[in-house]
Amino acid sequence: MADQEEEDGGKKKKSAMMQMIIGFAVLTIVGGGAGWVIGNMSAQKILSAEKAANEQKKAEAPKAGEGDQAPAEGEAGANTLEKISTEANGVVQLEPITTNLAYPSENWVRMEVALLFKDKPDVALAEDIHQDILAYLRTVSLQQIEGPRGFEYLKEDIQERVDLRSEGRVSKVLFRTFVLE
Repeated sequence: MADQEEEDGGKKKKSAMMQMIIGFAVLTIVGGGAGWVIGNMSAQKILSAEKAANEQKKAEAPKAGEGDQAPAEGEAGANTLEKISTEANGVVQLEPITTNLAYPSENWVRMEVALLFKDKPDVALAEDIHQDILAYLRTVSLQQIEGPRGFEYLKEDIQERVDLRSEGRVSKVLFRTFVLE
C-alpha cells in the first residue's frame, strides 16, 4: 500500500513538471512569433523611409551637379559629419592629447578639445595651448578628477590656463572627448 502511494506522488510530480515545460514551450513560441511579426512591421517602415530618402537624394543629385563645383569646405558627404573646426566659425580643433597622470602613473587620459576664438583663429597660439594643456594634465592625479565635480574642476582649470595663455583671444574651450584608462 505504501508503494502505491509513492507511485502516485511520483506521477503527480512528473505530470506537474511536464505541464510546466509545455507551458514554457508554448509561451516561447508565442513570444517568438509576436517578435517576428512586430519586427517585420518595423522593418517595412524602415525600408520605406530609406527608399524615400534615396529617391530624394537621386532627385537632388542632378541639381547639385549642374554647377560642376567642388563641395565647399563646410559641406559634408552622405556618411560624414560636418567638421566643427573652420576658419569661418573661429574654431580650431586641437590634436588629441594622450598622456599618463601624475598619480597613479599607470592611468592614462585621452582628451580632444577645440578652441573657440573671438576673432581670427591663430594656429600658433592653438599649438602653444595644446602643449600647455598636455603639461598640465601630467601634473593631475586621478583623485583630483574623480567624479563629476572633479571633472568640472578640471574643465575650469583648463579654461583658466587657456585664458591666461591666449590673453583673452580664446573665448571658450570645447571638450569633445575625455577618456580615462
